[in-house]
Amino acid sequence: MDQIVIQGGNRLSGEIRISGAKNAALPLMAASLLSAEPLTLTNLPRLADISTMSKLLEQHGVSVLEVDDGKSGMTMTFDAGGVDNTVAPYDLVRRMRASVLVLGPLVARFGEAKVSLPGGCAIGTRPVDLHIRGLEQLGAEIELEGGYMTARAPNGLIGSKFVFPFVSVGATENLMMAACLARGETVLTNAAREPEVTDLAHCLVAMGAKIDGIGSDTLTIQGVTSLHAAQHPVVCDRIEAGTYAMAAAITGGELELTGVSPGLLDAAFKMLGEAGLEIEDTPTGTRVSLGSGGLKGIDVMTEPFPGFPTDLQAQVMALMSVADGAAMITETIFENRFMHVPELSRMGANVNVHGASAMVRGVDHLTGAEVMATDLRASSSLIIAALAARGETVIRRVYHLDRGYERIEEKLGACGAVIERVQET
Repeated sequence: MDQIVIQGGNRLSGEIRISGAKNAALPLMAASLLSAEPLTLTNLPRLADISTMSKLLEQHGVSVLEVDDGKSGMTMTFDAGGVDNTVAPYDLVRRMRASVLVLGPLVARFGEAKVSLPGGCAIGTRPVDLHIRGLEQLGAEIELEGGYMTARAPNGLIGSKFVFPFVSVGATENLMMAACLARGETVLTNAAREPEVTDLAHCLVAMGAKIDGIGSDTLTIQGVTSLHAAQHPVVCDRIEAGTYAMAAAITGGELELTGVSPGLLDAAFKMLGEAGLEIEDTPTGTRVSLGSGGLKGIDVMTEPFPGFPTDLQAQVMALMSVADGAAMITETIFENRFMHVPELSRMGANVNVHGASAMVRGVDHLTGAEVMATDLRASSSLIIAALAARGETVIRRVYHLDRGYERIEEKLGACGAVIERVQET
């Protein structure tokens, strides 16, 4: 098993190209099931989750053609004209929660689907009940048995109104895709507004869907009989961009993050600015550096978009661990997302958890240690901490990292980090 070894204390300087967003790419790939004609996606990141979703689609009967020049993001064409299997098996779905996103497209286009209950990072229960309740509102009959969701709509789905009791990105994506092929009008209220949801909506429109209210919390979808071929670029990964911004700051460095689209990180950049970062737009992206006043403790609360992203909570905790003063970090999205705290504490961080909040008191410095990644974003928080720590840090179980960060050791190494991937002995 791989591990990452970092010698801390080196200032980051240079340019990092931000990859396409995994959280956008996965639902876009699932959307290929809605059409018998090819969907071509560009700027796809090279990640384990992308490979897993490709394998899942292939076992459904989707033809996948990959073009990779080794430089920019991958281009993949998905042709679902020959789908002959509507079962998503446990062996694949357990590896990645986003696999549940095939449920809506399959039942919408084929009238049936059998999808295993999903896996993914262990950061909370993240139930699929909203996916089920929403599809039932569109006329599907769904049974849970033997760890599978079996959905049937032999006469097709029917447009309806559905109000999300709380914001859910995955459920919004699943229902939006399903509604594209439902008869009549569907209105989704309190829908997620994340950029990845908006990116999916734009792709669906390019495929021939009729969607109003894109970017708002109310989506109105007029069902069509079929969708057609399209090509779509995957939006940049705002979480990767935020992670590298904090890596620059904690090392007192400066990074040019190329490919970052305006508006994707307004809330995060606003808070990071209050913490002492200097952030400015450039012709190709965003430049981030630590201001002369150093890092200051700030309070952060995670919220659905356009608020501070839960996927940056672990990273900002690492940043605050060496800030001047104290910071209160409150997690409102997932109930089990402080598993990185014991590992940061091993490196000398002073963090006390009280329910859904963590009090972080900045220390003079962190010290390298052997630590273990518990989930995807916890992995990157340990990377950030290790870059600033005195001495050597060994991060184990980095397979979590490979699910969401493309070639992270290469990108950081090119900007001055002393980092390498090695096999455990």
